[in-house]
Amino acid sequence: MSDKHSMSGGEAMIRAAQANGISCIFGIPGAQIYPMFDAMYRLGIETIVTKHEQGAAYMAFGYAKATGNPGAFAVVPGPGVLNTTAALCTAMGANAPVLCLTGQVPSSYLGQGRGHLHELKDQAGTLRTIIKDAYHISEPAQTSSTINEAFNTLLGNRPGPVSVEMCWDTMAQVYNDITILPGNEFIDQPPLDDDQITLAAKALAEANNPMIMCGAGAQHASEEVLALAELLQAPVTAFRSGRGVVSEDHALGVSSVAARALFDEVDVLVGIGSRLEMIYMRWNSMQLYEKSPQGGPTLIRIDIDEKEMERLVPDIPVVGDAATACTALYNALLNKVKPNPDRASLIAAAKVKTRHVIDKIQPQMAYLDVIREVLPRDGFLVPEVSQMGFTSYYGIPIYEPRTYVTEGFQGTLGYGFQTALGVKVACPDKAVIAVTGDGGLMFGIQELATAVSHNIGVITLVFNNQGFANIRRDQTNAYAGRLIGADFDNPDFVKLAESFGARGYLCDSPQTLRPILEKALLEDKPALIEIKQTRGSEVSPWEFIMLKENPFTQ
Repeated sequence: MSDKHSMSGGEAMIRAAQANGISCIFGIPGAQIYPMFDAMYRLGIETIVTKHEQGAAYMAFGYAKATGNPGAFAVVPGPGVLNTTAALCTAMGANAPVLCLTGQVPSSYLGQGRGHLHELKDQAGTLRTIIKDAYHISEPAQTSSTINEAFNTLLGNRPGPVSVEMCWDTMAQVYNDITILPGNEFIDQPPLDDDQITLAAKALAEANNPMIMCGAGAQHASEEVLALAELLQAPVTAFRSGRGVVSEDHALGVSSVAARALFDEVDVLVGIGSRLEMIYMRWNSMQLYEKSPQGGPTLIRIDIDEKEMERLVPDIPVVGDAATACTALYNALLNKVKPNPDRASLIAAAKVKTRHVIDKIQPQMAYLDVIREVLPRDGFLVPEVSQMGFTSYYGIPIYEPRTYVTEGFQGTLGYGFQTALGVKVACPDKAVIAVTGDGGLMFGIQELATAVSHNIGVITLVFNNQGFANIRRDQTNAYAGRLIGADFDNPDFVKLAESFGARGYLCDSPQTLRPILEKALLEDKPALIEIKQTRGSEVSPWEFIMLKENPFTQ
């Protein structure tokens, strides 16, 4: 549509979002945004109505992480928007393109502080402290161009969340001069610097033991990363968000623990779309910020965000898209690499020994083994902030890009189950398993009703240890056992699931989990499996996350 049409401001927002590829929106209707929901109904937009605004935002986050495409939600302004901020800061930290569509007070009240319904002092300004940018549409004729600009921000450079708001009266009024422009087809990306590529290629050509570490910014570049890794015979690792870029059953795909075992011999480290948290924080210090690492391997960073080169200063910065940069490096290195003949056997041995040393993290490893055996290669795992989730960072191999969906550095407790629902909506034909603790699940348990209402077949495993295991462990070890807020009582999760209309199952061992999980995945219906555990019984997974030394020599 390119000529002028008659429509409300709210409809213009939805049509403009639709022109940019939005076909599904999560949210809750309300007075200020009725016109948007009416437009969604009339235009046939898939609409997932949630039980809480936070759930809508987390589902949009899951949708975005599973696909790499924008996930969208619509909520009322003020408290509605504020209820979504945990998910928005998660999306910002995890570089997920999440679009927030919302309303505002009537235009005559804007900025007056009169105390109109859902008024915030500065809604857009508040959101700008959390997300990439926030847009206000005051002129309905500019709706389409503003939405297009928002999508350019959403997807351009380093992806991240944005919001778009419109005043209550503007959204409701019908205008005769609305034009819906075609959506953005091309997102501008920075051109590669040939000198940077030349320097990086020279360092890699001279390297004996290079290593590649991937982050979320490499998820779209699986083929290019693998080609470069195979040329270099470089192991490829990740901490959270970069897992699956290279399959961990490939000879070069290694877990973070195996990577640490190999790291002392690494002479060139290539970070691709990664903050390199694992190496320069987890393996070094979580308390002392080292802006320019001293010693260690030569650091090459490939990142689309040039500001990253100032936050952690590399020896050789390569600013650009991961796929484009890897291809350029590959071409520059052809016929110039002399692979280390001992590399393959060293990597293989590290992978085998890693499995042996981490096997003591029980019962988590036994359960993760069952999950991996039952979950299809292309199935999704969404691990909550929990003992199982932490162990999964290194304890379960990931085979495909985007199939390991995490909260990133924010560590937002309660994100997992709600995010998994968005993953399943985005990929209805794929298996989705949410692995959560009892504490995290209770942040958003009400969304079981959403799962049932919309037949979202997520299989949720809740490991019920009657408390927050990390807090209990820390207070026991560091505070002489003065427990506060560590233990709590839970409902009967099986009965609770059944009360929502979901399937509920109970098990108490990896052996009993297998048939239940197989059955639940086959049925592809909303299901909750409660795994009862003795309080404080899990072996701490942190030994293999905060690895200051080679795990084989400890």
